[in-house]
Amino acid sequence: MDTAALKHTWSLAESLGDEVPLFFYSHLFYTHPEIRSMFPVAMATQRDRLVGALGRIVSKVDQLDEVVAFIQQLGRDHRRFEVIAEHYDAVGLSLLTTLKHFLGELWTAELAADWAAAYGVIATTMVQAAEESERTSPASWAGHVTAVERRSMDVAVVHVRPEPDLPFEPGQSFAVESPYTPRMWRYLSPANAPRADGSLEFHVQLVPGGQVSAAIVRQLQVGDVLRLGAAVGNELTLREEDHGRDLVLVAGGTGFAPLRAHLERIDHEWQATGYAPNVRLFHGARVPWNLYEHPLLQRLNARPWFTYTPVVSEDPSYPGRTGLIGDVVVADGVAPGSLVMVCGSQSMVQHTVARLRAYGVPASDLRFELFARLDDVGTAPHTGLPDPASQPTAAMESPR
Repeated sequence: MDTAALKHTWSLAESLGDEVPLFFYSHLFYTHPEIRSMFPVAMATQRDRLVGALGRIVSKVDQLDEVVAFIQQLGRDHRRFEVIAEHYDAVGLSLLTTLKHFLGELWTAELAADWAAAYGVIATTMVQAAEESERTSPASWAGHVTAVERRSMDVAVVHVRPEPDLPFEPGQSFAVESPYTPRMWRYLSPANAPRADGSLEFHVQLVPGGQVSAAIVRQLQVGDVLRLGAAVGNELTLREEDHGRDLVLVAGGTGFAPLRAHLERIDHEWQATGYAPNVRLFHGARVPWNLYEHPLLQRLNARPWFTYTPVVSEDPSYPGRTGLIGDVVVADGVAPGSLVMVCGSQSMVQHTVARLRAYGVPASDLRFELFARLDDVGTAPHTGLPDPASQPTAAMESPR
């Protein structure tokens, strides 16, 4: 397989912009109209994500061992769309037809064989992972809404009871579909550690233009049923080797959710054993009223192992710390050996991570996630390939 040719020809196709995904989806839906109902009604976001999805996997085509786990997780996650093996064939044929159309004379027999082989490896890996997952877990879970609390003008806390129980680790996320925005999925991180009753708590913030966040915050009611995918993501989880390390948690808006799950678990362990690592939390928002967990965190601040610093960026009258949260963290300093977790909007994470790296925090001590979009991730069985926007997170607002 000529991996250099795969990368080169994909870069050529990628440079054509919207023409490539538009042709791909037109061909897919024309040749297999039964697939159209699996995708969102509005396809603008879906088209944008196709190029990034393919680009990510093609860039690793000569290092597939590094992304096998990611591809397997994607295969398991696509079960919630009721994807079957035949759908992968349809997607693969449309992909090859699209490339042939745009590459013209460059589309040789050798290149066609290489693209078919690469796609076959990825699709087979996804299908096998989905088949293995089918033996032990459902394709999706019914999340019964038990409470909805409006914490501010644009933040809601949603309490959900999944059926059956939905296993996860603090820091992971679930794809969530609301009954008001069918076929539009958004990744949300539970803001709690696993509980005996299996309940989940989601923090959702309105995102400008976000149909999913608007439906959840403004329309969701007790008794509604969300559809949930399996837990995914490991970037914001704590591993066995992290036990005992001091933690610096940096959250923007509802990016606090996965970090709050860690706090809940740590507090339970401290109450049971008397032991907890030293934890410093910086929670940022544009305006004070979006520090929506301020009362809880003030109470938790009485714990000997916990320090809480709220940060507001757009209210000069605020009596506490102001400015960009990354600047505040660096000004306070990070002790060597501390594990730093950052969760927030893309701009907030980029700025904070850049400041921490410039400060001297090594990459091995930094964990974070970046996403192409924070809302209305219309994750459908698009290309059968990994999508950088399909990685999970909470809905977040940047404390800029």
